[in-house]
Amino acid sequence: MGNSVSYERAERVSTIIMDDGKVNAMSMSMMDEVNAALDQAERDEAVVILAGRPGVFCAGFDLVVFKQGHAPTMAMLRAGAALNERILTFPFPVVAACSGHGIAMGSFLLMCADYRIGVEGAFKIGMNEVAIGMTLPYFAIEIARQRLAPAYFSRATVLAELYAPEDAIAPGFLDLVVPQEALLETAQHTAAMLAQLDMRAHAATKLRVRRSALDALRAMTDAELGG
Repeated sequence: MGNSVSYERAERVSTIIMDDGKVNAMSMSMMDEVNAALDQAERDEAVVILAGRPGVFCAGFDLVVFKQGHAPTMAMLRAGAALNERILTFPFPVVAACSGHGIAMGSFLLMCADYRIGVEGAFKIGMNEVAIGMTLPYFAIEIARQRLAPAYFSRATVLAELYAPEDAIAPGFLDLVVPQEALLETAQHTAAMLAQLDMRAHAATKLRVRRSALDALRAMTDAELGG
């Protein structure tokens, strides 16, 4: 797909791996590459595995862009909101293979995926914006509201609480944690099982289940970031 994202299809499962050689920061180019890979997966009518590089799933937006001024920042946030919405509404199941840290935008992607598998290790998952002096964008709040357990929602958003992989299941960031060496095999097995679903029913039900969250996400994104 490009310099930072690879795409491989095997039968009814497509694996998209993000690897910029660093922390998988979500720059505009990275998001363009992920979207291109999702375009191909949609053409292939494939279940998606979205994975990161060893040790890092995604550590957030590209912070360099935030220093470039209002317009570039708004453009990046709009692109991020659109990518998250795309995963929330993707017509085929999306399995996130969280290979390490999943911070900020990385955690948003996890909350949008249909099934999330993390790895054992000294990794952090969650939204650290408040801890580093940033206000959570509204679209991220709505994503968190639809996925996190109510008892953890305020702690994860307002208090910027981060979680080790094993502790990220109860809040709702992950569904399963496995050893690092078992991550892709487990993701592939899970994706193969999900490929047996009736995809028309899956897509329609996904939209029904997430309708209120999507309505709120779109409304708040338009209000905060514009079109």
